[in-house]
Amino acid sequence: MTTPASDLNPARVTMYGAEWCIDCRRSKALLDRRGVDYDYVDLETVIDGADRAKAISGRTQIPVVVFPDGTHFTEPSDAELAAKLDEAVAA
Repeated sequence: MTTPASDLNPARVTMYGAEWCIDCRRSKALLDRRGVDYDYVDLETVIDGADRAKAISGRTQIPVVVFPDGTHFTEPSDAELAAKLDEAVAA
């Protein structure tokens, strides 16, 4: 599901990415496999999505994955993303 940047829920995981990005597809697949309920901001269709992702990470690399606790990862490995998801479930 693609979510307009103005409709994001800070209590959910949010991922900024694009279909052409291999790392984005990999991270999105991991979130889907784990059944994570998340908002997906498609940088190709959400006008200010890239600006918001850059404002969060300070970088232009994607994906940017933002967690409800306010932390974020830019271009996370599957291991990093899985560990953070495990940590969030345990909390």
